[in-house]
Amino acid sequence: MRYFNTTGPLNLAKHYCLDPLQRWNLPKILSLIDQEKYFLLHAPRQTGKTTCLQALAHHLNKGNQLRCVYINVEEAQAAEEDIAEGMRAILYQLGMQSLQQLQDPFVDDNWERFLGRAGPLKAFHAVVSAWCQHSSKPIVLLMDEADALVGKTLISMLRQLRSGYINRMTTPFLQSTILCGMRDIRDYRVNPQDRPELQRLAAAGSPFNIKSDSLRLGDFSQEDVKTLYAQHTQETGQQFEEGVCETVFELTQGQPWLVNALAYEACFRSEIGMDRSQTITLQHMEAAKEKMIQRRETHLEQLTDKLKQERVRRVIEPMLRGDGTLIHARDAEYVVDLGLLKRADNGELSFGNPIYREIIPRELAFDFQMNIKLRRPAYVDQEGQLCMKRLITEFQQFFRENSDSWLEGFQYKEAGPHLIVQAFLQRVINGGGTLAREYALGRGRTDLIITWPLAHKQNKQIIVLELKLTHRNDGADTIMTKGLKQTSRYMDTCGATEGHLLIFDRREGKSWDERIWVKHETAPDGKQITVWGL
Repeated sequence: MRYFNTTGPLNLAKHYCLDPLQRWNLPKILSLIDQEKYFLLHAPRQTGKTTCLQALAHHLNKGNQLRCVYINVEEAQAAEEDIAEGMRAILYQLGMQSLQQLQDPFVDDNWERFLGRAGPLKAFHAVVSAWCQHSSKPIVLLMDEADALVGKTLISMLRQLRSGYINRMTTPFLQSTILCGMRDIRDYRVNPQDRPELQRLAAAGSPFNIKSDSLRLGDFSQEDVKTLYAQHTQETGQQFEEGVCETVFELTQGQPWLVNALAYEACFRSEIGMDRSQTITLQHMEAAKEKMIQRRETHLEQLTDKLKQERVRRVIEPMLRGDGTLIHARDAEYVVDLGLLKRADNGELSFGNPIYREIIPRELAFDFQMNIKLRRPAYVDQEGQLCMKRLITEFQQFFRENSDSWLEGFQYKEAGPHLIVQAFLQRVINGGGTLAREYALGRGRTDLIITWPLAHKQNKQIIVLELKLTHRNDGADTIMTKGLKQTSRYMDTCGATEGHLLIFDRREGKSWDERIWVKHETAPDGKQITVWGL
């Protein structure tokens, strides 16, 4: 039985899969190779890059015009600034893979001799040039995880590629090369603040100007999701409820790992799902999503690890606050390349998909959440309703006692109040209802919506919370007025009957007695909204 793959490259005999050669513009790639171009393929982690590259190598080697080798240079990352060790790792990989894939022993037999004679700064160029001269056909090299290389090893590798490229008229070299990784080549660099001497090396005779194109591997379409899931139905007879594929696409926006992981969780880990007579429902997929998040799956953990990078924080923190902080375009594009964010046609940034939108604040607030000791029954009344006034009153006292010490040294300090309140709510709501988050840069707010099921009623509680910050004395009244309108509008959108506006007062000199208050206000459209000072 085949299954949904969530670990490593696809094996077409073992895994449900889409045709990897159809996931990108194959005619364009073949045209670039025919034109002897050097170019890039980039996409976020675990989107199928390696599978596509390996399929391309197999496709090219089936023809009679070219010889193609796929290599992964990630092992050389451990060498860091040691160029000799980095080149040794790359050349060993090239020799082993050309022997296995082409049954060609030339590189494997000769790379150590070339490394000793030419030295690490020229060894790759020398080996590849001699190999191409020895070969009866032009050679194409597919270099995976190229952006894993760092520092001097990265610069040397790119310079040797560039040198071979510009001297091909007189010295044989690769017909075409694809460098593959998460990032576009503009980010194949060192941080100039950390290593200015390496930045100067990179800038001198730029090794980054050999690319002719930069291609991005896209996510699945909604039809792709249906095609993938239909393979499981065809092989096992297990059905998916109407609307499941559409919901999965909405949750994942077609991110390949997420699409596969949700189906694997629902069909191969769940006891109900493993019974092939059971139809996979929307509820099964929602439960699968929650289990993946709670387990902090490897892919999700690797993704959220990127949040520790300062250039990522400079983009994500304003997103979490919803304010209008100016974001550097290069930082934004880097975070888009990582897959954490996506950019709409109108230029607006948003989280890559609803699952990432939920994971990111949960991950940042994880330590907060684990240190919050709450008993859910204290906030549920006799009719099973969530008592928000009691809950937020308790939060006010909790925030007063803990926020200063908790936020001391916290990397996302400006978004800290938002994250603490979300951690507090998540702690209470976990397993009982859902907490959904909405963010958008420049809106000046963060939207939260709590959905709480009622045991003895057909309907459910839908509660809206708006979070806003104030830093200036002259902006307090404006924030209140705008906040009431925004909360009321969001209540209409969600069909909520209860709305709360939380205003975090970050003005210097304000005592906690001045910050902590509660008011009952009426929005312009007549809705009653409780406003909380924090």
